Amino acid sequence: MVRPYGIKVNKRKERTERYDKEEEEVEEQPKFERKQKARESSKKAKKEITSRAEEGNEEEEITEEVTAAAAEDIVGGIPIVLSAPNKEKPGVVFVLEKASLEVAKVGKTYQLLNSDDHANFLRKNNRNPADYRPDITHQALLMILDSPVNKAGRLKAVYVRTEKGVLFEVKPHVRIPRTFKRFAGIMLQLLQKLSISAVGSGEKLLRCVKNPIEEYHLPVNSRKIGFSHSSEKLVNMQKHLATISDDTDTVFVVGAMAHGKIECDYIDEFLSISGYPLSAAYCISRICEALATNWNII
Repeated sequence: MVRPYGIKVNKRKERTERYDKEEEEVEEQPKFERKQKARESSKKAKKEITSRAEEGNEEEEITEEVTAAAAEDIVGGIPIVLSAPNKEKPGVVFVLEKASLEVAKVGKTYQLLNSDDHANFLRKNNRNPADYRPDITHQALLMILDSPVNKAGRLKAVYVRTEKGVLFEVKPHVRIPRTFKRFAGIMLQLLQKLSISAVGSGEKLLRCVKNPIEEYHLPVNSRKIGFSHSSEKLVNMQKHLATISDDTDTVFVVGAMAHGKIECDYIDEFLSISGYPLSAAYCISRICEALATNWNII
């Protein structure tokens, strides 16, 4: 009897012969066809290089035009809102207390800690991720700087004090980035270099300043009002502002943390403007709306 595996051996030989035939056919191709293909590929490569060079020149021309036209309004990637401050009339100063802005080395780079991207890192270091909310400060600054009160020139200054006690000033004519990623990059640069200067003029638009704030930075004889949901004094903000004298500046202190209460010795009174807990951004929007109504800012 013939064993069945002998048939399989013959099939394998046929397969190897077929592969050998294909290799022979490839080797029999004329040499001039290979040279033609090499020439065509080199021509295509030259065309791609020249087209890329032309595109690069066009992009350089466009960027030069943009930078030349906007050199006066761009500040280290931060645009400036050109608004003339109204020095004749009294204005307002906003202070954001207990802002969660902390820099740490995560891996090989320094980053601004937040609960979304660094939850595992914070847990490993026995910290609560819910306490790291720099987005609250971002939203609050956007609400202050985009308000009609600031556009009308009645905003005198904005100060932010972090949970670690670092105090920095934000000029009213700075346009804070809309996206949180860019905002985090700017805060990282500010906390490392202590200031961000304007291109050309050298004006420091964001800078770390000396503590305490009430001694060196707040206006003299100004009224300091703090806001807390736990305050027993519930008021209508618009009616309450009507009782405050317009001869002096007013300082509004708002907490920029996820939970808790601000405790500052320089605050004259604490107010609650709603029967419900409000976010820092919405609290500021109510304040700015009441100010705009009382000052006839439309």
